[in-house]
Amino acid sequence: MRTILITGPGGSGRTTIAAATALTAARAGNRTLVLSADRTDTLGAALGSVTGPAPEKAAPHLTTWRPDAVARFRDDLTAFQTRAANVLDLLGAARLDAEEVTPLPGAEELSFLRALRDAALSERYDLLVVDLPPLPQALALLALPEELRRYLRRLLPPERQAARALRPVLGRLAGVPMPADWLYETAARWDVELAAVQAVLTDRDTAVRLVAEPGPAGADAVRAARLGLALRGLATEVLIANRALPEAEPDSRLAGVLAQQRKTLADWQQQSYDVRLVPHLGRDPRGADDLTALAAPSVNPVPAPVEWPVADRIAEDGVLVWHIPLPGAVRDELDLIRRGDELVITVGPFRRIVALPSALRRCTVAGAGLRDGELCVRFAPDPGLWPTGGR
Repeated sequence: MRTILITGPGGSGRTTIAAATALTAARAGNRTLVLSADRTDTLGAALGSVTGPAPEKAAPHLTTWRPDAVARFRDDLTAFQTRAANVLDLLGAARLDAEEVTPLPGAEELSFLRALRDAALSERYDLLVVDLPPLPQALALLALPEELRRYLRRLLPPERQAARALRPVLGRLAGVPMPADWLYETAARWDVELAAVQAVLTDRDTAVRLVAEPGPAGADAVRAARLGLALRGLATEVLIANRALPEAEPDSRLAGVLAQQRKTLADWQQQSYDVRLVPHLGRDPRGADDLTALAAPSVNPVPAPVEWPVADRIAEDGVLVWHIPLPGAVRDELDLIRRGDELVITVGPFRRIVALPSALRRCTVAGAGLRDGELCVRFAPDPGLWPTGGR
């Protein structure tokens, strides 16, 4: 299945573009599902219909879905209380009724990611169009599976479960109860689910499309988005310049705005973006006819697979070089820290902690540099950790 992730600054029209993209694909005969993270029914307003918490048919070959985070959180909490019944009874804790449960912060994001995974793994559709939240929330959402998996591995290392036969003995020696099997089983199940989401996001058939109005604010948002996506190993397939104005007379009131749009579009093209113009209709698009008039880009472009980081290369002086693509990065906003077997990369407001491969764990960082949108980290083999030819 092909998956298209669509996001952009708030108010850029990303939901409308997602609806137009899905409708165009459906009319071409592709079984299409458009998945929306919008709490309100903006998607339904664009399609001229109503979308609900369950997948609903909106047009021939087109299905819409706005997952219900509240219901899913209630189901998960009920299942958790059932599995942890012995512990809760031991602590004298009172269980929560489903009617009194409201989602905690982060529950909505997790619910949406699980819905994305379920939709991407379904064989009922040929194309999945994902209407992501505005850029800051979207970038945090895309980073969530990897970050949560890292937390789980640190808090409940899988290798500790292998010692389950020793837990009763260790518990008596330590004088404290050891973690129960259900805790490790729950962590393992979460890890599998999060890994499945990661697999969807990093699949070669998954693409990101940015939506922005051409102008100074849109240019700033696109630069930040491109950098944040690159740090996660996600490339921008298409940049959709939404609400592009038609040519105006020199004395028109729109001349200044049109000049700004032209300058921004020229800058984007110089930066090698695949820019697609979507015209301004002079009104808020609503219904199939308006979506057709937008002439949304087709789903045909397929980006080249992004390898992140680029495979190690051996420099002339024998050191290993890790090449990390970071288009648009600025040297003053870049920070790099080696911490144990991990590399902490900070670029502006974005941060990613990357586990080093086994070969680089036996090396020391010999330097780093940023050139032409690529971060090159040099690793020198540690003589104390690398085997030598002599005895």
